[in-house]
Amino acid sequence: MEDSKIIELYFARDEAAITETSAKYGYYCKKIAMNILADLFESEECVNDTYVKVWNTVPPTVPNIFKAFLAKITRNLALDRYNEKTAKKRGGRVYESLEELSECIGSNETEQELDRGALTELINGFLSREGELSRRIFVRRYFYQDSVSEIAKRLRITESRVKTALHRARARLAEMLRGEGFTL
Repeated sequence: MEDSKIIELYFARDEAAITETSAKYGYYCKKIAMNILADLFESEECVNDTYVKVWNTVPPTVPNIFKAFLAKITRNLALDRYNEKTAKKRGGRVYESLEELSECIGSNETEQELDRGALTELINGFLSREGELSRRIFVRRYFYQDSVSEIAKRLRITESRVKTALHRARARLAEMLRGEGFTL
C-alpha cells in the first residue's frame, strides 16, 4: 500500500493503518531497534511503541516521508529504552558509536549548552556537502547505529574503508563546528 494511503487510514482513525504500517515497515523498524537494543523482545516492544506513537501523532502531523518519520520515532524510542537499561552501567555498541561522535560535538555538558536546532542544521548542512558514500556511511553509523561490519557488507566495501571514511568525516565535522564557533 502507498504511504499516502496508509496516512489517510491514520487520519480516518482506521486501525488497519497499524496493520499496513507493520506489513510495509515492520522489519525496517525492528532492524533499527535491534541495532540499538540488541534484544529481540525489547526491539519488538519498541516497534509496538512506535505504532502507538504514530497513532497518537498522526493526525495532526502529516509526515512528508513516512519511512523517515517511522525511523526517527523508532530510533528515539529505542535510544530511550537503551538509556533506561544502561543508566547504571554504560557500554555496548550504541554507546561506542555515540562516543565516536563526542569527539565532534563535545561532552554531554557542552551538548546541553548547544542550541539543538542550530546543531541539527549544521550537521544537515555538513551531510549535504559530503559525498554520497561518506554521507551514507555516516548516517548508517550514527543514525541507524549499524556496526562497521554491517555498513561494509551493505555498501560492499571493506571495513577498513568504512573506518577511514568515518574518521575523516568526524574530523571534517569537528573542523566545521569549530569554524562555526562551537567549543569542542
